[in-house]
Amino acid sequence: MKRSLGNLERQLFAYAQMRGKFVLRSGDLTGPLGITGKQERELLTRLRKAGLIAKVRRGLYLIPPRLPLGGKWSPDESLALQTLMDDRQGRYQICGPNAFNRYGFDDQIPTRVYAYNNRISGERTLGALVLNLIRVADKRLGDTESVPTTDGREAIYSSRVRTLVDAVYDWSRFNGLPRGFSWILSELSSGRVSARDLVESTLRYGDVGTRRRIGALLDREGTAPDLLGRLDRSLEPTTSFIPWVPTLPKRGVTNRRWGIVWNDRE
Repeated sequence: MKRSLGNLERQLFAYAQMRGKFVLRSGDLTGPLGITGKQERELLTRLRKAGLIAKVRRGLYLIPPRLPLGGKWSPDESLALQTLMDDRQGRYQICGPNAFNRYGFDDQIPTRVYAYNNRISGERTLGALVLNLIRVADKRLGDTESVPTTDGREAIYSSRVRTLVDAVYDWSRFNGLPRGFSWILSELSSGRVSARDLVESTLRYGDVGTRRRIGALLDREGTAPDLLGRLDRSLEPTTSFIPWVPTLPKRGVTNRRWGIVWNDRE
């Protein structure tokens, strides 16, 4: 960390704190600080290398609301993701392992932040924060909840029921199966999620494989026929079977209604 701040550095933080600015763009400081564009670039580079600000992209930086004591600063996921999306006029929702942990499905704390969004694909690093950005079509964004943060912003998460659907839909990326089946059964049993809401979310955000697997699970649990019928009618007749657990050999008893091989049984 930079041991002491020079005059320009102190002026930058005083200006940002006075204006309540968390985001700085190239050119924002030339007028208020009376410096040239070259001096501004050098100032921002020094602070970035010292770990006191975070670079979003060239010409766009995040500033801490107050100087960190005794260490480097890194933005939280809500500030980082919202800044990225505002810059690209996009939307995001935190998903996968982070949502699994939030809703108590998994007690493992992820080392990176997974987020569906409609603009950016790939990994981004902002300070110490690592973002795994998963670009999806606009229609796959939705069914979210806003979570207040300690600094007064909001983080956008996939909802509880949407997270269960994504555990099945994105099983390969999130290591969601077979454990996602147990989560669904537990949530249904506790009443935290209803079968109707699960079917609605599956129809809206699930692909064919997701609808087959969740339909088979609900059928096996004796879900109301009208709800099963909605899933059933959304599927084309098939003679091709998919494994219940994709990571296990495709051997076992078949279920023709859902086109499933029960391959989790001996």
